[in-house]
Amino acid sequence: MSYGPRPWQQASWDWRAAANFMLGGTGAGLTIAAALVQIQSPHPVILALLLVAGGLGSVWLEIGRKLRAIHVFFNPQTSWMTRESFAALLFFVCAAVELFFHSTAALGATALAALAFVYCQARILRAAKGIPAWRAPQVVALIMTTSFAEGTGVLMLMNPDILATSLFTAAVIARAVAWSRYRAALKQTACGAALEFAGKALLQIGTIVPLALVLGAVYLPQAAVLAGIAAILTGWRLKYVLVTRAAFNQGFALPRLPVRGTR
Repeated sequence: MSYGPRPWQQASWDWRAAANFMLGGTGAGLTIAAALVQIQSPHPVILALLLVAGGLGSVWLEIGRKLRAIHVFFNPQTSWMTRESFAALLFFVCAAVELFFHSTAALGATALAALAFVYCQARILRAAKGIPAWRAPQVVALIMTTSFAEGTGVLMLMNPDILATSLFTAAVIARAVAWSRYRAALKQTACGAALEFAGKALLQIGTIVPLALVLGAVYLPQAAVLAGIAAILTGWRLKYVLVTRAAFNQGFALPRLPVRGTR
């Protein structure tokens, strides 16, 4: 790898790190959506548990020395990754209580833990000051709205009633707005160019198409399933590109160079 004034792509995080944002974010968004819709079935929470666990398991696979994973709990005062781990632990506990007691309060607590989890995920990226695509303040809203859109998309596959459809519609519109603001902040940068194709897909296939399908679901209920799938896949694609392909370091510049004196 070469270093210098030109940006270079980070190589520390690969598809396994991206999978945590993709699966974990979707699981968190599904939990929040299920709590807002007040679904009585345990299936959304079970699926959310599997998604979040799958995402965290992907990150664990990336660690060279697997037993050192326990170290992630040691720095809550400085590390958003540590805070994410505590939020995930709280999420698992609350979800287990909800599944055992079928309590509305427990479902609400699980949703709050899921909200904290996905917020910590967004702040992990925000804290990477050396990577312009991650450090932009707008990335927090982008990650959170994308996760919520993905979660409501899964809900459309499971229970596409009027309340879930309304929540899904609001989520994909909010995600499109967040992406537009994020894109504007990264204009004329190498990382912005890397995200352009995934961003267009997010707006066209992940926003316009699902909204049209939601309207068509009045006459063809299966259209709601297609709308959910489109929202999920375009959100995952954007997160994957953001973590793996658009993660260029800033590079550096030397405003003053040493000059050797001549005699």
